[in-house]
Amino acid sequence: MLVGSQQKLQDDIRALVQRHGRTRDALLPILQDLQAKHACVPDFAMQVVADELGLHPAEVYGVVSFYAFLGHEPRGRFVVRLCRTVSCELARTAPVARQLENELGIAFGETTRDGRFSLEWAACLGLCDQGPALLVNDRVYTKVTPERVHAIVEDCRRVFGAHAAQTEPAAHAAQPALAAEGGVTP
Repeated sequence: MLVGSQQKLQDDIRALVQRHGRTRDALLPILQDLQAKHACVPDFAMQVVADELGLHPAEVYGVVSFYAFLGHEPRGRFVVRLCRTVSCELARTAPVARQLENELGIAFGETTRDGRFSLEWAACLGLCDQGPALLVNDRVYTKVTPERVHAIVEDCRRVFGAHAAQTEPAAHAAQPALAAEGGVTP
């Protein structure tokens, strides 16, 4: 990481600490905001957050490594998570998973070369009666079929094209605008 980008990251963290406070309960909101803005929480950022909050760096790392929605490796602009619970699998997750891999050209746990998409499994999205359930960044899709996968991915690609000129690598800044049946915005 270059010195200039480290300074920018430190400044971002200090602004987040100013907004959320220096208490232990501010840790998760700070990490979530860092993840949203930088597509990950790098090791350097974990050290700075620990210093700012007066925590041991291992505590910060423990939180980042525990929560699946946080990570120290960059993810794509669109993080696609498919629910992998028994109820979703009974609702035919396997064909949806295959279609996602085919559509994106990556396997689960990978990110496309262009940095647009990451494909991950989700432990549970809490939509057991509406599976298979899919989460793209913060947008929920229910009763997903292999046929709907193409429309969901294409909508993300359109949104990405509209926001490709952004200079920030904000992984979650661009949200799909798909108004397809079954899409739920939290």
